[in-house]
Amino acid sequence: MFFTTITMLVLALVLGTIAFFRDKAILFSGLNNGARLFVQILPMLFFALILSGIIQALIPKEAINRWVGKESGLKGILLGCLAGSLVPGGPYTSFPIVAGLVKTGASIGTIVAFITAWSLWAITRLPIEIGVVGVKMALVRLASTCIFPPLAGIIAQSLFGRWF
Repeated sequence: MFFTTITMLVLALVLGTIAFFRDKAILFSGLNNGARLFVQILPMLFFALILSGIIQALIPKEAINRWVGKESGLKGILLGCLAGSLVPGGPYTSFPIVAGLVKTGASIGTIVAFITAWSLWAITRLPIEIGVVGVKMALVRLASTCIFPPLAGIIAQSLFGRWF
């Protein structure tokens, strides 16, 4: 986390300096856009972090280990797929939940399956997808990607399970 924060700070300073010397209006426009985005995302991020903390405190570690831990096998991977497909919102809501799963001892396969299902299946985004591209296209896309979240979880668990 610290490295990522420092990297983002350095990038912001470098790009801010470039914008300042190119045209101060660009810098102020960028700062204004960033501040507006921060205000929009902050409530979502706040509640996602609260949710992550409550999940860690509410669910006993033994239950997490049994259902999604290193010994859960395919059951944990499939539960990760299901949970990932049902989580609404963008990365600001899903990745704090992923961080909570990591801290509570979920397996790498479960975590990869969760993230992949969130990215590809996204049941909560299905209504807007159907509205924009139609039922047929949405179902073709969903059917074409259905194997990937469990497969990604199995691969991650097989290749990296002993390190995580």
